[in-house]
Amino acid sequence: MFEEKLYPNFRGRDFICMHDYTQEEIYQILEVARVLKEKQRRRESHPLLAGKTLGMIFTKSSTRTRVSFETGIYQLGGYGLFLSANDIQLGRGETIQDTALTLSRFLDGIMIRTFAHQDVLDLAQYATIPVINGLTDLLHPCQVMGDLMTVMENKGRLKGLKLAFIGDGNNVAHSLLIGGAKVGMDVTIACPAGYEPNPDILQLAQQDASETGARLSLVRDSREAVEEADVLYTDVWASMGQEAEREKRIRDFTGYCIDKALLQKAKPDAIVMHCLPAHRGEEITDEVIDGPHSVVFEEAENRMHIQKAIMALVMA
Repeated sequence: MFEEKLYPNFRGRDFICMHDYTQEEIYQILEVARVLKEKQRRRESHPLLAGKTLGMIFTKSSTRTRVSFETGIYQLGGYGLFLSANDIQLGRGETIQDTALTLSRFLDGIMIRTFAHQDVLDLAQYATIPVINGLTDLLHPCQVMGDLMTVMENKGRLKGLKLAFIGDGNNVAHSLLIGGAKVGMDVTIACPAGYEPNPDILQLAQQDASETGARLSLVRDSREAVEEADVLYTDVWASMGQEAEREKRIRDFTGYCIDKALLQKAKPDAIVMHCLPAHRGEEITDEVIDGPHSVVFEEAENRMHIQKAIMALVMA
């Protein structure tokens, strides 16, 4: 039975940062996601979380995060309870500690997508059930786990590949640095001055890279970054909450668009990724995102499969 292959070392744990998991555990999550994806394709029932309820806290809205988690928990036989900022008083009318302790009496797991990373850490500290980081301004680990799954499907391996991220050194870039380092994938970040990744995150990633041999680098020139790259990756230049900086960021990121000319400087069989939503014509062109190198919508689908694996493992 597949259920017997679920790894007990995950049960009850939080999933907040990929640095907290070993390389072996990262690959175990990827394997469970692969099996669950195949089961879903064959329409085989897999109610691993029958009768379980996931509370989904959203103080930062999202299309993909809500639909993928809500659909995923349903396919696992459980129920997803959507909790918006208007539904709960997280850290405002009620302390995070009291919220965590109360929700732990009702739910089997919590997914939270929010702005401040500290809110997730505080929630996990006091909750007695698993907490899954659906996104913070610092990290986006579920996205990058789905990204690794997509690269594995298209390239057959992760170790020794080169991923070039073009754009802002944001939460996606942070998790790509950690995720790449964990599996031995080289990661190069190309960004303008003033938009570098958080140095504390870079230090964490370097710790992981020292164990796997991954090479992490930061450059200014996007053309230099994509040389011999197996994977090209980008994200919007102005994330949610940065709308006031939009015009300045568009100016600052001139030359950091993945277009046909930049793609041609990578390996001939390079794949192109984007965590979505995309601002077409800014960080990526229509020609690339809709072209034969793009795996963007495979990547979007894999968010659901990887999140199902995480939920099944920590909430079982």
